[in-house]
Amino acid sequence: MTYWMYKDKSDEWRWYLQAANNRKIADSGEGYKNKSDCEDAIKLVQGSGSAPIKER
Repeated sequence: MTYWMYKDKSDEWRWYLQAANNRKIADSGEGYKNKSDCEDAIKLVQGSGSAPIKER
């Protein structure tokens, strides 16, 4: 899997996660003015591997 960062039409940073089969499986859902904020958001997702999974 690979995280990709890019600038959108509003000149904001966004990211998405691409699976080995080239499908997008997650994205930022919002734009970030600063590249570092986008990088921080990716790190939050990367570090959430131990978060519990719940069902409603």
